[in-house]
Amino acid sequence: MAKDDVQLVLLCEDKQQEVFARQFFIHRGFDRRKIRVNRSPPGEGAAERYVRNRYPQEVRRHRSKSAHLSICLAVVIDADAYTVAQRLTQFDSELEDDGQRKRQAGEKIAVFVPRRNIETWIHYLREQAVDEETAYPKLARESDCKPDVEKLVNQICPSGLPNDAPPSLHTACDELQKIV
Repeated sequence: MAKDDVQLVLLCEDKQQEVFARQFFIHRGFDRRKIRVNRSPPGEGAAERYVRNRYPQEVRRHRSKSAHLSICLAVVIDADAYTVAQRLTQFDSELEDDGQRKRQAGEKIAVFVPRRNIETWIHYLREQAVDEETAYPKLARESDCKPDVEKLVNQICPSGLPNDAPPSLHTACDELQKIV
C-alpha cells in the first residue's frame, strides 16, 4: 500500500518536534492530510510527562485500528537527561502499567528519542559539531528546521547516516524501519 494511503498518528512534546517530524514524514511520502498530531498543550506541565501518559492510550487506539486500517504511530520525546534506552524502557513500563504488552515486532509503532533534545539533530544537520549532553538553543521559528529536514531526507538518508551522526539519530533510523 502506498504511504499516501497510510494514516499517521504523531504523538510529540512540542511544536518543534511536530514541525520536524511532520516535514520528515511528508518528504517520505505520507499524505499531510492523513497525519493526526497529538501534541502536549503549552503551559500545562511537563510535556514529556504528557507524551508518556498519552502513549498507552495511543497504542491501544493503534492496536484496535491496525487490523482494518493502514495506520502508524510515531512518538517523539526528548531524552533530556536520560539515555535513549532509559526512555524506551519508560515507554515499555507505561504499557505494562496499563495492562498492555510491550511493542511487538511487526507493529507499526516507532519511538524517536533525540538526545538531549530535537535541537541536537537540527544542529547536526546544519553541520555543526554536536554532543548529546548539551542542550542546544531553540530555533527562532520552528519552521526554520524545514531545510534541515529536507537535507536529511534527500541527501543523508539515501546514502546512510555518517558514523559521526549522533547515536540517537542512528537509533531513530532503526525505529523508522518499523513504520516505513
